[in-house]
Amino acid sequence: MKKISKVLSLTVATSSLLLLSGCHGAKEAKSLAIPDKFDTSRSYEITFWAKNDTNKTQTDIYKKAISDFEALYPNIKVDLRLYTDYGKIYNDVITNIATDTTPNVCITYPDHIATYLSGEGTVVPLDTLFSNEKYGFGGSELAYDGPGESDMIDKYLEECTFSDHTYAVPFMRSTEACYVNKTYVEKLGYTLPDTLTWDFIWEVSEAAMKQNANGTYAINGQDVLIPFIYKSTDNMMIQMLKQKDADYSSDDGTVGLFNDTTAELLLEIAAHVKSGAFSTFKISGYPANFLNAGQCIFAVDSTAGATWMGEDAPLSDISADAVTSFDTEVMTVPQFDPEHPQMISQGPSICIFNKSDSQEVLASWLFTQYLLTNDVQIAYSETEGYIPVTKKAQEAAAYQDYLSRCGEDTSTHYEVKIKAARLLLSHIDDTFVTPVFNGSASLRDAAGQLIETVSKSVRRKKEVNDDFIQSMYRDVTSLYHLDQIDASSSGGKADLGPLPDTAIALLGGLIVTWILILLYIFTQIGKKRRRNRRLT
Repeated sequence: MKKISKVLSLTVATSSLLLLSGCHGAKEAKSLAIPDKFDTSRSYEITFWAKNDTNKTQTDIYKKAISDFEALYPNIKVDLRLYTDYGKIYNDVITNIATDTTPNVCITYPDHIATYLSGEGTVVPLDTLFSNEKYGFGGSELAYDGPGESDMIDKYLEECTFSDHTYAVPFMRSTEACYVNKTYVEKLGYTLPDTLTWDFIWEVSEAAMKQNANGTYAINGQDVLIPFIYKSTDNMMIQMLKQKDADYSSDDGTVGLFNDTTAELLLEIAAHVKSGAFSTFKISGYPANFLNAGQCIFAVDSTAGATWMGEDAPLSDISADAVTSFDTEVMTVPQFDPEHPQMISQGPSICIFNKSDSQEVLASWLFTQYLLTNDVQIAYSETEGYIPVTKKAQEAAAYQDYLSRCGEDTSTHYEVKIKAARLLLSHIDDTFVTPVFNGSASLRDAAGQLIETVSKSVRRKKEVNDDFIQSMYRDVTSLYHLDQIDASSSGGKADLGPLPDTAIALLGGLIVTWILILLYIFTQIGKKRRRNRRLT
């Protein structure tokens, strides 16, 4: 009976994990009791999860940062785990929340962090840590020269603050940029304005659709041309609504996406898809590939993607002989009101997962802060079109020297990359962040899905009208469970849809294992009883 009780307890625990992961409901924040003194007599091993795909330089920066940090804190060992994209980090974190095996430090997105709060005390609220005299920003007991609290940029911290707490610090920031084939624009008889407008982009894109008698496009002499390609349709819709001062969502999670302005925007997009002037990354592929091959005029991507843009781009997915010669201009995303530009602020942030040992959490915080030092911030920002997240790093002589050497080479000082960074630096006050709540990641996906669905439907010769859009609104609401977001509180429960595949596999495996164990135990008990009956 003792064996049975133990197995039943474990089975109940497994079921509880399923309930936790299935509902994704937010729990009350558990504040950290900050130790008076970091115990250097003990050894700590902390896990650090971050993203990197093909950039070896970034990997080297992480490894150097860890090595330098461990030299300052010999009693802290940092184990690095790199992922190819943030979605995989999200999937594994959700899975590990269920099994109580989360990492110590993780670079992820605030929208994802809001979902991580499904577990009680899962993510450490950092509010009290910021101003701690010994171990906070610029603290007296730090072994390195980190940023002070006044060095943090409020706009970037804003995205990390939700449910009445700050749950992360920014790591890098980018925005979107429009990479323009200036040569083609001028060949079509146009002059680039100081600020791109939607009207200008649509007009030029439609003008570029003129074809030769043999069916090739007049502008490039090729069989392929998509004048305007947008990588993130999530951001496209969110920015368009922001520029129109139309509703998207409130801070508490009230969904406002499905409105008349959204419908008007979708109908206009549909018209340009129909002509062939517009497409998306999910439908056609990476904008950079089309831009560099002379098959695109306006390519919208993150400033962090600048190393892929232009004829001399240090990174490329197409063969060298497919690259055409053209002048690349880096501009803000198109605007409805060029006098008051609105650009989205985006980028990964760093969160700390709670552990039973407050000293271990403090060790994680020490490492997190180290990632904000000038050495790390400047080195990482030089790899792509990111910018440092602290005023201290942005104003540092080393970073200003980097910016001043724009175009000296096609690697570290690649012109397009530094232009992209300068674009964001000059428009920080024009950037905005989207509300973060439990379900905000789903709402972002839904915003992009509207554009993707309309674009695919037009390509399939379906009629896109008001009735189609209203029906699509209902379908997307259901698909992303937006009707289940609790708007009463940003920490309310929200059904965010199906679990990640990795979580399903793990949790399903656990259930099957315990069922098999139960069957084995009951089988053995049955055999024992039968033997006892024969003996008696």
